This record gives sequence, structure tokens and C-alpha cells, in this order.
Amino acid sequence: MSEPLAPGGAESVNADAWQAYAAHHLRRGTVLAEVERIDWGFPGAGPDVAFLGELRGRRVLDLGCGTARHAAHLVRVYGAEVDAVDSAAGQLERARARYGSLPGLRLVHADAVGHLRASEPYDVIYSVNAVPYVDPRRLLPALATALKPGGTLCFSVLHTNSRGDGPTPDLAPRPETLTFAGGGEAGVRMWVLTPEHWERLLTDHGLRLEDVETVTAPDPANRASYRVLRARRPARISARPRTARPPVAHAALGVGAILHGPRGLLLGRHRRGTWELPGGTVEPGETLEETVVRELREETGLRADPADVRLLGTSLDRVEGVVRVTVGAVVGSWRGEPADQPGESVGDWRWYPLDRLPPSLFVCSAQSLTAWRPDLPIDHAPAHFTPYAHPGPAAGRPLTAPPPTA
Repeated sequence: MSEPLAPGGAESVNADAWQAYAAHHLRRGTVLAEVERIDWGFPGAGPDVAFLGELRGRRVLDLGCGTARHAAHLVRVYGAEVDAVDSAAGQLERARARYGSLPGLRLVHADAVGHLRASEPYDVIYSVNAVPYVDPRRLLPALATALKPGGTLCFSVLHTNSRGDGPTPDLAPRPETLTFAGGGEAGVRMWVLTPEHWERLLTDHGLRLEDVETVTAPDPANRASYRVLRARRPARISARPRTARPPVAHAALGVGAILHGPRGLLLGRHRRGTWELPGGTVEPGETLEETVVRELREETGLRADPADVRLLGTSLDRVEGVVRVTVGAVVGSWRGEPADQPGESVGDWRWYPLDRLPPSLFVCSAQSLTAWRPDLPIDHAPAHFTPYAHPGPAAGRPLTAPPPTA
């Protein structure tokens, strides 16, 4: 029995396998026929292009495009503007030889997650059988924020292999075989999960599953099957609690620190799945400004001074009979670079543009952000906000809040 691989090791194995696959076909000079539709696992199988929604003039991403046949088809027939991305240089070499001069098609050699984090948001993202080769815990947060609000995500995943082996019960990659036409094969590692498991993962990252289609092999002797999932990013940013349990009664006063600069707004991911501001509970003897500075240092490693903290006001809500008080604060200046800190429950710190905030914000962070910027499209549990003063300069640095209306 082969030893299990860490997720990062599994992705490395997959990258090598797909490069070997591309090199095999480059040596053979394989020329594939043009497609007349998207083939979700088998030729002519699965939902038609209407599954993706409106495409003309839309910004579309083909993730794991291979030879980019599907992307070229959507450009030519449906007038989409398509970025076709693949991590295997050999696959992009094949695609460029065939479609390199096609207007409306951009071929990109990049890691999927790296491209999603760096690109402008898309109206539609689709992926034909490529999603199971990337750790979903790394991929889905990037997919969620690479979609425009209201955008559509469609992707196919292996459900049973040719032997009839069904989905894996846990979130771990398993060995599968990538077979080369004309002979040869390579071992890969794939995340083969149930549709219910995929739905939970999508929901955890703020995406709503709308439909699941089953695709089976035309040959009854081939027991392989796929599932094609369509999800949507809600038009407004969602907030949710970390847990259904109420807050601890003696720790119900907390702060949320808003750091916004040229790179965007700083948010981290809690181990329970919510995205949130740096912050935490007030300790005895601290001022609120001191709490902001301490929590910022403990969670991110960033340094700030209490004089550079501007308190916005208090948000009060009630959770299972416990009154929760959150004080939102803007940090006007800071030193250092955010980094994960040992023993902290929040990490993966990133800067997000205000028009690309991730779904599944923690409720208290969402409340603080809407107190700071009421124009942000964030939905959260209702809270009563009492401002300390109109948002204004913090330590000589202007806030980016809208001016008060008359």
C-alpha cells in the first residue's frame, strides 16, 4: 500500500502527471477534433452550454483548460471573453499552437489558486474535471472571491472510477490512474467526494449549490461516472456565526480591527470557516485601544500604537440570550507584514479589495464593517450600532468612509 500524501504533495504529483500527459501527446502529435459542446467527462455527455448561463460579452474562466478546445468553442460560438488557465506548460503549448491567435481567448500558464487570487473577478467560472486535482480547502476560498457577486461556478468531479469505486468518506486525496491514449499511464491523487460533501464545502465558502447533474459512461462496461455541479455566489456578501453555540457570557465584549490600505482590507480565516477582522475579547484593565493593539499583534504579528486606533462605536446583538457587544475600530497606521501566529485560531491573512470581499464573514466583523462603510453590500444579523463619533481622521490618516449626508 502506498503511503498517504499531504495535500501539497498530492498537488505536486498531479502537476507532474499532467505535464507527462502533455509531453506524451506532443510527441505523438495528437490532434483532437473540435468540440460542438462542453463534454463533461465523456463526449456528448452532460448538460449543454445553457448550464453556464448567459455568456455573450461575459468574462469567463476555463480552469484547467488543457488544450482549450472548450474555451475556443465558447469564444467562437457564444461571444464570450475567455481566460483559459492550466498549470501544465505542455498543455498550454498544445493550446497555443492551435488557438494562440484567436481573438477573445487568453491562454494563461499559472497555478489555479495563484491565478484566482490575482485576477479580476469573473462572471462565469467553469472547470471540466480539473477541480478534483486541487485541495478544495485551498481552491474553494479562491474560487469564491474570484467570482463576481451573482456569478456562476460550474465544475465536474469524478464520482465513481472505471472499477466502480465510489466517493471517499473523508476530505483526503486518493490514488487514481491517468491513462494515456496509445499506451502509458501516470499515478495521480484526486479528491473524490460525495455531492453532499461538495455542497457543504461550497456553503462553507459562501456559495450556493443550485443543481447537480449525473454523467455516466456510454459503455455499460465502464463504471465511471461524474457529477456536474452548478453554484452561485450571492449578489450580496453573507455573514454567519462561527458556531451555533452562544458566546461565553463573561467574554461577550470584543473588538474588531479594520486595517484598510492600498492593498485592501485585512481579513483572516477562522478555523471554523469564517473570514474575519483581527480582534478578540477585552482583558481586565485594558482600554479598548490597547485591546485592538494587543489582538492585532497576537493574531497577525503587526504592530500599532493605541494613539493610531479610532473607535467607531458599539454594536449590540443577542445570541441565545447572551448580549454580545463588539467595538469596531479603525487602525490608521501599522508596522510589519501580517503572518499566521502559533496557537491562534485565525490565520491565512490576506488583503481584499472592498469590491471582492469573501463570503461567510463572521457576523461581528460584518457588523463592524457596515458601521465603517454602510455602502458595503454585506448582509448580517441585525445589531444596534451606537457611534462614538462620525467616522473621521484616525491619527491624521483619513478614513475611506463616505461623507455623511445632510
